[in-house]
Amino acid sequence: MKRSILRGTPRRAAALLAAALTVTAFCAADAVARSYPFGPRTRAVNDLGNQYVPFHAHLWDLLHGRSDGGLLVNWQSGFGSSFLPDLGTYLSSPFALLVVVFPRDEIDLAVYVITVLKTACAGAAMAWLLLRLRPGRWWAAGLLGAAYALCGWSLADASYNPMWLDGLVALPLLCLVGEWALDGRRRLLGVLVVALAWIANFYTAYMATLGAGLFLLLRLWLSGLPRRRALAAAGRATATVALGVGLAAPLVTVVYFGTKHAYPGRVTHFTPVATQDLLARLLPTTYGFASPALFVGTTALLLALALPFHRAAPVRVRAGWSLLVAAVALSLQWTPTHLAWHAFATPNGSPYRQTFVLCALLVVAAWHTLSYGVPAPRALAAATALLALVAAVASRSGLVHAYAWPVLLLSTAGALTGLLLLRCAEAAEAAGAGGAGGVTAPEAGDGRGAETGDTTGDATGDTGAARRPGLAGLAVRVRRAEAVRSGAAATASGGGSGRAAGSSADVDDGREAGHGHAADHGREVADGRGRGVGADPAPAGEDPAPAGKDPATAGRGEPRAGRAGARRRVGLAGLAVVVLVGAQLGEAAATSAVATRLRLNHLDDYASWGDRQREQAKAVSEADGWPAHRTDPGREQTVGNDPMVVGGQGAQYYSSLTADVLSRTLTALGGGWTSRGRNVQSLDNAVTDAVFSVGARVHSPPDQHQRWNPRDRGPVTVSRQDVPPLVTVRPATAPDARTGVSAFGPSPYRNQELLLGSRVYTVPALTVRTGDGARPARAPGDRPGTLVEAPRAKAAAHRPTIDAQCPARSEVYLWAPHYSGTARLTDSPAKPLTGRFTSDAAKIAAMQRLGTAPVSGHVRIELAPTRTGTVPDGAVGCLDTARLRTAVRGLKATGAEEVTVSDGTVRARLPAGSTGTAVIAAPRIAGWRCAADGAAAEPARTHFGLIAVPLDGSATSVTCTFHPPGLRLGAAVGGASLLTLVLLGTLTAVRRRRTARHPALHPATRPRERITSAL
Repeated sequence: MKRSILRGTPRRAAALLAAALTVTAFCAADAVARSYPFGPRTRAVNDLGNQYVPFHAHLWDLLHGRSDGGLLVNWQSGFGSSFLPDLGTYLSSPFALLVVVFPRDEIDLAVYVITVLKTACAGAAMAWLLLRLRPGRWWAAGLLGAAYALCGWSLADASYNPMWLDGLVALPLLCLVGEWALDGRRRLLGVLVVALAWIANFYTAYMATLGAGLFLLLRLWLSGLPRRRALAAAGRATATVALGVGLAAPLVTVVYFGTKHAYPGRVTHFTPVATQDLLARLLPTTYGFASPALFVGTTALLLALALPFHRAAPVRVRAGWSLLVAAVALSLQWTPTHLAWHAFATPNGSPYRQTFVLCALLVVAAWHTLSYGVPAPRALAAATALLALVAAVASRSGLVHAYAWPVLLLSTAGALTGLLLLRCAEAAEAAGAGGAGGVTAPEAGDGRGAETGDTTGDATGDTGAARRPGLAGLAVRVRRAEAVRSGAAATASGGGSGRAAGSSADVDDGREAGHGHAADHGREVADGRGRGVGADPAPAGEDPAPAGKDPATAGRGEPRAGRAGARRRVGLAGLAVVVLVGAQLGEAAATSAVATRLRLNHLDDYASWGDRQREQAKAVSEADGWPAHRTDPGREQTVGNDPMVVGGQGAQYYSSLTADVLSRTLTALGGGWTSRGRNVQSLDNAVTDAVFSVGARVHSPPDQHQRWNPRDRGPVTVSRQDVPPLVTVRPATAPDARTGVSAFGPSPYRNQELLLGSRVYTVPALTVRTGDGARPARAPGDRPGTLVEAPRAKAAAHRPTIDAQCPARSEVYLWAPHYSGTARLTDSPAKPLTGRFTSDAAKIAAMQRLGTAPVSGHVRIELAPTRTGTVPDGAVGCLDTARLRTAVRGLKATGAEEVTVSDGTVRARLPAGSTGTAVIAAPRIAGWRCAADGAAAEPARTHFGLIAVPLDGSATSVTCTFHPPGLRLGAAVGGASLLTLVLLGTLTAVRRRRTARHPALHPATRPRERITSAL
């Protein structure tokens, strides 16, 4: 890169380098792991396949006008779910909009590209921040920026939770906002950055804000500002955050209230990991789901460990950053601070979601080490000893595998070799500068209190260091000489300092060296001709013009020895860059590849878009009749949100914000779920299909991607049935009758009849026997039923059975939510179905149809349990299909004549004289308001979990509208924040205009610190 180009854009160059290194390592790791899109292995594990890809697919449909619903209601999932909280949780990042440019069947690729771009932007933002904090080599800032982006938390945790990556991007940006508040600049931009961070993902933005607050407090302490000015800076930062969060309030409050109405799931308690596991995650190629992924690369780790021993850095800098890193590390392990990091609620899943903050602080500490020059060999030796101690303790952890040691040794050797080469390049440059007649003025910003007014360094000055033999004194002398040369940002390769004149973004902004950065300001040192550090630097590799000579011709007669020395410096520095970059790319790619492979062993995984989804989407599209009836994509699900992926309008829905009323209603009707109630599944049942107006249902073979599914490559088919409209009219209930979810009883068959309004099931008495014909034991605890144990031998001659007496030709259903295994009818006039049941601590099995009862009515169900489970009392239901058809005809006769649905509004035209209760086949989630005819809207009633509107016989229509809880409050807070921001901006503009009319005299400020590097 040309030096003339780079001189003005070192931060931009560093950001681009960080992004390029990040993308290279990320994609190379997936290629090595043979992971999508570079290999056959899927990367859609856990929530990535179940939630993020489906939600991005739904966003694609929404942006292209092909979704059922809008921003307020998602009519495709959960029979009608609130979408704005999901939008704020999963899709509010600006990067999510990129899905619009990808084909619909490449949604997995779209999410992958978004993930890579977010990670790359995080590295670029960190590189920009580092050069804003301290001057230094642009390529080193880029290297450490990439180290942050490729930290263990990013590679092992956030890569399959892409919404968390917005916090990775937000943290360095929020630290920049703190820097602006420190200087009293860019107040409007700071507010907008905070608002964007909280809109993109408020969860990780909250953690990033806490981390940026700690960062700012340390910067204030290091700045040495008077207490009044420090408090003013802190006040500006607080006001900026408050206004930014206020602007984001319309979305943040909706998400907050969405969590309040969500199914509670599991309450967990934090247990800190063992010390050896904590330290193990600092090393490359380690992986553990429930431990903090602290890997930042061996180079960054060595530099951070070397900071306390780096005598060129001021004592307060060394102590401050080292103590902050240690304090945040300890906060990961202490329950009160753990709760504070996670908004006072231990999350389900990974308990160390704030780890990226500690990774950022390690990188910032590493940058402070390098910005004061490469540490002396003794400091590097001390850091290496600490790393060896970490490795020794970590060797007792089960997270460290055999392949971690060669990677650690190679990366450590590469990091030390690169740093020593860079130090040799500094020594060569120092020798060249000394030969040019270097001056003995104090080094600008060397951190030892040599400059006037330095409040962060020692009181000893540079003199002792300059007089010491060896590289330490040489490095000090060269920095003094370079202050005269004024080549702070110029390097042989065009590298530069983040604060050099002509290259600093602060200079581009028109800002002089201001308060809050005393430690970063250099002393103006003039050479024999009186030229200060503000003069143009000599070209890299050339000595400054001697006194009495024209600078324009000074370099033309340079001796060969000088040119050879310059080439040697460039060669050493270039080799150091190659070694350091190679070491970091190698270990980061290896760490990411290992995490990608090990995730497949620890987490559920799902197939990317393929023939199965294509066939399902085609079947759904051909059968779709919304809103006249729903089309369910089927019980044999591929992921937890099939309706968003392949279309249709079903019960299936998986979100962190799954409504409590939806989960409890479907559970009471015999539905199954996973993820402790937040991943509700489709219920293939004729009665519930009638209740929820499911007129078409797709039937697919089991997903062949899952190893545990039977091998079945049958075709995708569609079944249809006559169902009532979306809005029906039911008889009025007694005023004191319970009609909420709490009114459901223990039998799902009776609960279905409550919603249908007719008796259609026979629930017979059961006889359960073991394989040897004995009566099994009763289940303990609060689950009435019979224990069923798995046979001890795989090929047992006899299996457990259930005997019952059903009406002839009735449909037989089995409800066993806490049973795992298969069930089938042994004597059925038609081909029996095999019901597959799965349950454990986090999931329950759904009710399933097994076939048709014989003419005799005697039903025998053969069980093949895979683990000990429970068959509840009343597990078998016998459905009279003739009665069901009669009930459906009655509901159709009195139901709505016309139904229209548009986003958050449902309108239905009813038969004249309708009395009783109009019931909309959608869960009564918080936010629905309804009115009959033109009456005033009021909160909707509930009819056993569904939306209900009372009718008095005069109304011929009902209208229900949905307003997400918290939206009005958020809009009010956002409006107040916007008004405050406008007023402050107006006052600032008026003040500036008055100042321009009456300019005041300002004393000259000191020029910024400059630095010379070998590259």
